[in-house]
Amino acid sequence: MKVVVVGNGMVGSRLVTELCASAEPGAAALDITVLGAEDHAPYNRVLLSEVVAGAYDVAAIDLPGVVDPRVGVWTGVCAVAVDRGAQVVVDSTGGRHRYDALVLATGATARVPELPGLRRDEAFGAGTAVRGADAVGLRHDDAGLVPGAHVLRTIDDAREIVAASVNARHVVVLGAGVLGVEVAVGLAGRVGPDAVVHLVHPRGLMNAQLDAAASEVAADAVARLGVHVRTGVGAVAVVLRDGRVAGVDLDDGAQLPADLLVVTVGTLPETTLARRAGLDVDRGVVVGPDLATLRDDRVYAVGDCAQPPEGGSGLVGQGWDQARRLARTLAERAGACPATPAGQHPGAPDGVPREACSCGPVDDSTVVKVKGRGVDIVAMGVSGSARPPACGAHPRRTVRLSDPDAVRHLEVVVQGGRVVGATCVGGGAVAADLVAAFTRGTPAPRDPAQLLVRAVGPVGGSAETPVRIPDRATICRCNGVTKGDLVQAWADGSRTVEDVARTTRATTGCGGCTSPVCGILDWLRAAEPASPPPPLPPAPAAAPAPDEPAAGHEPVPAASWLDAPRPRQPQP
Repeated sequence: MKVVVVGNGMVGSRLVTELCASAEPGAAALDITVLGAEDHAPYNRVLLSEVVAGAYDVAAIDLPGVVDPRVGVWTGVCAVAVDRGAQVVVDSTGGRHRYDALVLATGATARVPELPGLRRDEAFGAGTAVRGADAVGLRHDDAGLVPGAHVLRTIDDAREIVAASVNARHVVVLGAGVLGVEVAVGLAGRVGPDAVVHLVHPRGLMNAQLDAAASEVAADAVARLGVHVRTGVGAVAVVLRDGRVAGVDLDDGAQLPADLLVVTVGTLPETTLARRAGLDVDRGVVVGPDLATLRDDRVYAVGDCAQPPEGGSGLVGQGWDQARRLARTLAERAGACPATPAGQHPGAPDGVPREACSCGPVDDSTVVKVKGRGVDIVAMGVSGSARPPACGAHPRRTVRLSDPDAVRHLEVVVQGGRVVGATCVGGGAVAADLVAAFTRGTPAPRDPAQLLVRAVGPVGGSAETPVRIPDRATICRCNGVTKGDLVQAWADGSRTVEDVARTTRATTGCGGCTSPVCGILDWLRAAEPASPPPPLPPAPAAAPAPDEPAAGHEPVPAASWLDAPRPRQPQP
């Protein structure tokens, strides 16, 4: 079976890896062609803001690749047309690729607002229009942003922003979502004390994840890191001088000087190829529960470009789950693996349909943690201003602890006897506890306030350690890697974070699990030569009393391995 995958990003490359793993070599005649618009091997796009901040070198965010004779990867080659009748994809070099199954993993492009002075063709005339406009996956500079203005969507974008920051003295970041906050904080740490970084957003900081009270505290926290936060005000025009960005006009009449402008106002699904092929497109490529397009069951869409029935979250965890499910479907079509057992729902994660009730199975891909030096913001599940209605059968309880003077705001939402949402600004170790309670579905105490009080008063035993965490506990949420998987990888010879990344994919998503993975590896290293590692006690149902440490091992406080900052890499 010939499979063509358009897109070699995080989701497209994961699909190929999963498909090769599902179909053993020789089990079926698989022929996989991958068309990637970028000239790079797959990399972790989630960590681009960390590259801008100098926490990671460009080479450090490469993803483990797949080496398989059944796979051919064409980098720097765009798909320009799909002939669904002939089942052929035409690429930007004129090549034709026949397919039995076509997967669109074209991702998303950075949204560029209609702002006077921002686009080159508007500023200098139509003669500077797009090069190769028929290609899918164009770089933003091809789309015509004026010199000095950048988006952050690709590894080349990150390099350009880093280069521009060297001489920048006035930086403006438009958009204060998660990416905008990460970029602003990262640039504030990179450009030095003599430079000024402004963060501009017409609504509250991270308004999609935080309510008004949490947003105010988060804005204060970001301001203390050297960022001038201007929320409730929007940009109306880009000021140019000698053809370059010189400033930004705001709707309150102010003008901010700028020699570096970074636009982080969201993304748009890349649907150009699907539209040209006559497929149904709404915001994204409309697909059914099986990820097949509605008009053609030989064409599928996954990741940011797809619009499944449950909606797109924009988080990599959802895309990787789709890649896993679709790989299974394609392997079954190729006869390379057994069919899904009867009674399972092939269009839902793990064969189980998601319940509409807000206290049903949690989606741990909704955990959002802001990355960056000194930033301590985590939100998950039911949080922010727009919240799903409570289930009538299970009353919802919401407990808040707001301490603005200490730059701290904590909230936990309990429903059906467990945590269904939480917001932590400046939460420290309690954020790790709430993430664990949310993702594992552990029973909540009768009084939900106890979940927050532990952050205020010294309550013994609240810190989790590698000794006490059960094997089934998920450490890497992006890839579904449990502690047991890490222990098994160690037993199989993986001794470094890089080894573990290759064998389990842990740390290759958002990067937030790097510290826990390092903590578990340190624990296993200290436990040698004992093999297997010390047996684990049963998982407690609620906050337990402190366990005795394993013989010869001192428990590791949660703050030191769950929340410790990752080692900073050399600046690019």
